[in-house]
Amino acid sequence: MAILVMRPFPDNEATASALRAAGYGVLLSPALRFEPVAVRDELDAHYNAVIVTSANALRGIEGQALPERLRDTKVFAVGDATAQAARAFGFADVESASGDAVALCELVEKRLRGSGQICYLAGADLSRDLGTDLNARGYHVTTLTTYRMIPLPRFSESVEAAFAAGDVEAILHYSRRSARSFVGAVQAAGLEISALALPQCCISDVVAAVLRDAGASRVLAASSPDESGIFEVLHRAIPLERRRAKSDSV
Repeated sequence: MAILVMRPFPDNEATASALRAAGYGVLLSPALRFEPVAVRDELDAHYNAVIVTSANALRGIEGQALPERLRDTKVFAVGDATAQAARAFGFADVESASGDAVALCELVEKRLRGSGQICYLAGADLSRDLGTDLNARGYHVTTLTTYRMIPLPRFSESVEAAFAAGDVEAILHYSRRSARSFVGAVQAAGLEISALALPQCCISDVVAAVLRDAGASRVLAASSPDESGIFEVLHRAIPLERRRAKSDSV
């Protein structure tokens, strides 16, 4: 029996390691494929801060000229994992909002106090446009698209076989777009009844809404939008004690 992780590569590898360390079986099925985008930025532009809501936004500028120019600029990250990625990328002054987009906006407001030039490193498809939010608060935000995530329309043969054999016991969803891709793959494989009846463990209510709208019957949303939150939801849905009891009875 395995937990199906829909998170894209390479973040799914860290998730898989944590799940295995906790005692769960794991099956990886990235719902989206990362693709960097060449950034167009004014070379003489000056920024008081950089905001980042995903480590993918940093991966998207790897090998380009922009990172070196921004290296000494203050970085505000949406959460601790993104902040850690920014430090690993070479940014020295990084602060985490330890939350969601709302928390990130509040952190920027607290530190910059209503003025400044901000560089927003973002994906091509935004669930929430922080540039618009911060522009409305008086900041001048330049949004630079650094990557896009391409939906993968079908599961692999091994994942479809795992569903057919009843070997999938829960699914982890980390974004609204990956949840939509999952629903599309479920429909393409004709697995609506079996797959949508399983526990759908979601990182937020926004992601959970996609699964509920698709007809999933057991949807759980994390209380905090991070990996610890989604693991807590998973443990409630599939307690390790119950899994061990099943193994012992076989």
